Amino acid sequence: MHADMSFLGLFLQASPIVKAVMMLLMGMSIFSWAVIFSRRRILGSAQKAADSFEQRFWSGIDLTKLYQESNARAEHLQGLEKIFHSGFKEYMRMLKSGNRSPEAVMDGSYRSMRVTLSREIESLESQLPNLATIGSISPYIGLFGTVWGIMNSFIALGEVQQATLTMVAPGIAEALIATAIGLFAAIPAVIAFNRFSTQVIKLEQSYGNFMEEFSTILNRQTQSGQSQGQE
Repeated sequence: MHADMSFLGLFLQASPIVKAVMMLLMGMSIFSWAVIFSRRRILGSAQKAADSFEQRFWSGIDLTKLYQESNARAEHLQGLEKIFHSGFKEYMRMLKSGNRSPEAVMDGSYRSMRVTLSREIESLESQLPNLATIGSISPYIGLFGTVWGIMNSFIALGEVQQATLTMVAPGIAEALIATAIGLFAAIPAVIAFNRFSTQVIKLEQSYGNFMEEFSTILNRQTQSGQSQGQE
């Protein structure tokens, strides 16, 4: 009777340890694909929102009006708009408190934007370490399953007097599948991690550039307001 050499047949014939390794790797692969689709959607949305808000910001709209629009939906803000909202909110608070020192006003506004930037980047980077972990350990887990399976095959081979390739082939094949599943889990995770990390870096640079440009505009307004007050 010939052994079933299909994937399902080899899985069912595998030893409990190799089966556990395969199931673990398949679970990690499913989890990594769920993260990939989720991060792809979130990062795409963040890039689209950043482009849309930047276009609105540089359209010449009055900053107070833009802030009021953002304030009306403060709970749903993200990315650049959230940074703008936090910076301008602190800017207005400092001015209303009677603190007319340009340095104090700008420092408070910039620190507020910096905190928001850090939180936004932290949110964008969520789950990326999991992809990196899956990409780095999956091949080794698969290799462990392969080594264990081949070891069992050779132990069984040593117990018979006349060994043939037909006897050892199924055991080696089922062991090698563990390595294949490990690579199947690792390769997409590594590719996605590198791509998403690059996207996060680009967004962080875009957010940082906006902060500097917005701070320059606020500083100019503060200096202008102080000059008018002295007159």
